[in-house]
Amino acid sequence: MKRKVKTGAALAFVAALIVVFVHPSYRNGGPSLHGQTAKNFDLTIDGRPSRLSDLQGKVVLLNFWASWCQPCVDEAASLDALQKKIAPLGGTILGISVDDDPAAYENFLGTYNVDFPTFRDPSKRIPLSYGTTMYPETFVIDRDGKIDSKIVGPQDWTSPAMMAYLDSVLRLK
Repeated sequence: MKRKVKTGAALAFVAALIVVFVHPSYRNGGPSLHGQTAKNFDLTIDGRPSRLSDLQGKVVLLNFWASWCQPCVDEAASLDALQKKIAPLGGTILGISVDDDPAAYENFLGTYNVDFPTFRDPSKRIPLSYGTTMYPETFVIDRDGKIDSKIVGPQDWTSPAMMAYLDSVLRLK
Protein backbone atom coordinates (compact mmCIF):
# COMPACT_ATOMS: atom_id res chain seq x y z
CA MET A 1 0.00 0.00 0.00
CA LYS A 2 2.83 2.36 0.95
CA ARG A 3 4.45 1.72 -2.42
CA LYS A 4 1.23 2.62 -4.28
CA VAL A 5 0.95 5.90 -2.37
CA LYS A 6 4.56 6.82 -3.21
CA THR A 7 4.04 5.90 -6.88
CA GLY A 8 0.82 7.92 -6.98
CA ALA A 9 2.52 10.92 -5.37
CA ALA A 10 5.40 10.72 -7.84
CA LEU A 11 3.00 10.52 -10.78
CA ALA A 12 0.99 13.46 -9.45
CA PHE A 13 4.19 15.49 -9.08
CA VAL A 14 5.27 14.69 -12.66
CA ALA A 15 1.79 15.56 -13.95
CA ALA A 16 1.89 18.88 -12.08
CA LEU A 17 5.28 19.70 -13.61
CA ILE A 18 3.97 18.96 -17.10
CA VAL A 19 0.96 21.23 -16.51
CA VAL A 20 3.21 24.05 -15.30
CA PHE A 21 5.56 23.79 -18.28
CA VAL A 22 2.73 23.61 -20.80
CA HIS A 23 0.76 26.48 -19.26
CA PRO A 24 1.06 29.72 -21.29
CA SER A 25 2.14 31.73 -18.28
CA TYR A 26 5.31 29.65 -17.96
CA ARG A 27 8.13 31.40 -19.80
CA ASN A 28 11.33 29.41 -19.36
CA GLY A 29 11.30 30.00 -15.63
CA GLY A 30 10.50 33.71 -15.95
CA PRO A 31 7.26 35.44 -15.12
CA SER A 32 4.50 35.63 -17.69
CA LEU A 33 4.43 38.76 -19.82
CA HIS A 34 0.64 38.57 -20.11
CA GLY A 35 -0.92 41.71 -18.67
CA GLN A 36 2.32 43.67 -18.35
CA THR A 37 2.32 47.17 -19.82
CA ALA A 38 4.23 47.26 -23.10
CA LYS A 39 7.41 49.31 -22.84
CA ASN A 40 6.97 52.65 -24.56
CA PHE A 41 9.56 53.93 -27.00
CA ASP A 42 10.18 56.68 -29.55
CA LEU A 43 10.18 55.91 -33.26
CA THR A 44 9.66 57.56 -36.62
CA ILE A 45 6.94 56.36 -38.97
CA ASP A 46 6.61 57.87 -42.45
CA GLY A 47 9.02 60.63 -41.43
CA ARG A 48 6.96 61.64 -38.38
CA PRO A 49 8.10 61.22 -34.79
CA SER A 50 5.86 58.94 -32.80
CA ARG A 51 5.71 56.70 -29.73
CA LEU A 52 4.29 53.23 -29.23
CA SER A 53 1.77 54.76 -26.81
CA ASP A 54 0.32 56.77 -29.72
CA LEU A 55 -1.14 53.46 -30.92
CA GLN A 56 -3.06 52.83 -27.69
CA GLY A 57 -6.64 51.94 -28.57
CA LYS A 58 -5.40 49.60 -31.32
CA VAL A 59 -4.25 46.02 -31.10
CA VAL A 60 -0.56 46.14 -32.05
CA LEU A 61 1.55 43.25 -33.26
CA LEU A 62 5.05 44.49 -32.42
CA ASN A 63 7.26 42.42 -34.74
CA PHE A 64 11.04 42.45 -34.39
CA TRP A 65 12.82 41.40 -37.59
CA ALA A 66 15.93 41.77 -39.77
CA SER A 67 16.55 41.61 -43.51
CA TRP A 68 19.26 38.93 -43.03
CA CYS A 69 16.86 36.68 -41.10
CA GLN A 70 15.44 33.94 -43.36
CA PRO A 71 12.47 33.21 -41.05
CA CYS A 72 11.65 36.95 -41.20
CA VAL A 73 11.66 36.73 -44.99
CA ASP A 74 9.43 33.66 -44.76
CA GLU A 75 6.73 35.45 -42.75
CA ALA A 76 6.83 38.88 -44.47
CA ALA A 77 4.02 38.16 -46.95
CA SER A 78 1.88 36.64 -44.20
CA LEU A 79 2.34 39.74 -42.00
CA ASP A 80 1.44 42.01 -44.90
CA ALA A 81 -1.74 40.00 -45.58
CA LEU A 82 -2.58 40.16 -41.88
CA GLN A 83 -2.19 43.94 -41.85
CA LYS A 84 -4.84 44.21 -44.56
CA LYS A 85 -7.21 42.01 -42.51
CA ILE A 86 -6.77 43.65 -39.10
CA ALA A 87 -6.45 47.33 -40.05
CA PRO A 88 -10.23 47.78 -40.53
CA LEU A 89 -10.79 46.06 -37.16
CA GLY A 90 -8.53 48.43 -35.20
CA GLY A 91 -5.31 46.44 -35.42
CA THR A 92 -1.89 47.16 -36.85
CA ILE A 93 1.46 45.56 -37.25
CA LEU A 94 4.47 47.60 -36.20
CA GLY A 95 7.69 46.17 -37.57
CA ILE A 96 10.97 47.04 -35.87
CA SER A 97 14.02 46.15 -37.94
CA VAL A 98 17.41 45.71 -36.30
CA ASP A 99 19.26 46.17 -39.59
CA ASP A 100 22.50 48.14 -39.38
CA ASP A 101 22.46 48.87 -43.12
CA PRO A 102 19.71 51.29 -44.20
CA ALA A 103 20.00 50.07 -47.81
CA ALA A 104 19.36 46.44 -46.77
CA TYR A 105 16.33 47.61 -44.76
CA GLU A 106 14.89 49.63 -47.67
CA ASN A 107 15.60 46.78 -50.12
CA PHE A 108 13.71 44.33 -47.88
CA LEU A 109 10.69 46.64 -47.69
CA GLY A 110 10.62 46.99 -51.49
CA THR A 111 11.38 43.37 -52.36
CA TYR A 112 8.71 41.94 -50.06
CA ASN A 113 6.18 44.75 -50.57
CA VAL A 114 5.97 45.50 -46.86
CA ASP A 115 2.99 47.76 -46.42
CA PHE A 116 2.71 47.89 -42.63
CA PRO A 117 4.42 50.57 -40.51
CA THR A 118 8.09 49.87 -39.88
CA PHE A 119 11.00 51.48 -38.09
CA ARG A 120 14.71 50.70 -38.27
CA ASP A 121 16.45 50.49 -34.89
CA PRO A 122 20.13 49.75 -35.60
CA SER A 123 20.94 50.41 -31.92
CA LYS A 124 18.75 47.40 -31.05
CA ARG A 125 17.66 49.21 -27.88
CA ILE A 126 13.96 48.58 -28.47
CA PRO A 127 14.16 44.79 -28.90
CA LEU A 128 16.68 44.57 -26.04
CA SER A 129 14.23 46.40 -23.76
CA TYR A 130 11.69 43.66 -24.59
CA GLY A 131 14.24 40.90 -23.97
CA THR A 132 14.29 39.85 -27.62
CA THR A 133 17.19 37.63 -28.61
CA MET A 134 15.74 35.76 -31.61
CA TYR A 135 14.19 37.02 -34.80
CA PRO A 136 11.42 37.16 -35.70
CA GLU A 137 9.70 37.75 -32.39
CA THR A 138 6.28 39.31 -32.00
CA PHE A 139 4.47 40.81 -29.03
CA VAL A 140 0.68 41.06 -29.25
CA ILE A 141 -0.33 44.22 -27.40
CA ASP A 142 -4.00 44.80 -26.56
CA ARG A 143 -5.95 48.04 -26.91
CA ASP A 144 -4.98 49.09 -23.36
CA GLY A 145 -1.25 48.81 -24.11
CA LYS A 146 -0.88 45.50 -22.21
CA ILE A 147 1.03 42.53 -23.59
CA ASP A 148 -1.32 39.68 -24.40
CA SER A 149 1.33 37.26 -25.67
CA LYS A 150 4.84 36.82 -27.00
CA ILE A 151 5.30 34.69 -30.10
CA VAL A 152 8.80 33.54 -31.02
CA GLY A 153 9.63 32.42 -34.54
CA PRO A 154 7.95 32.75 -37.91
CA GLN A 155 4.21 32.23 -38.14
CA ASP A 156 1.53 31.79 -40.74
CA TRP A 157 -0.24 34.90 -39.49
CA THR A 158 -3.39 34.25 -41.52
CA SER A 159 -3.85 30.60 -40.50
CA PRO A 160 -7.28 29.77 -39.05
CA ALA A 161 -5.83 29.20 -35.56
CA MET A 162 -3.90 32.48 -35.57
CA MET A 163 -6.88 34.41 -36.94
CA ALA A 164 -9.14 32.93 -34.22
CA TYR A 165 -6.66 34.07 -31.55
CA LEU A 166 -6.24 37.54 -33.06
CA ASP A 167 -10.00 37.92 -33.54
CA SER A 168 -10.43 37.26 -29.81
CA VAL A 169 -7.92 39.99 -28.94
CA LEU A 170 -9.42 42.42 -31.48
CA ARG A 171 -12.94 41.85 -30.09
CA LEU A 172 -12.02 42.78 -26.52
CA LYS A 173 -13.44 46.15 -25.50
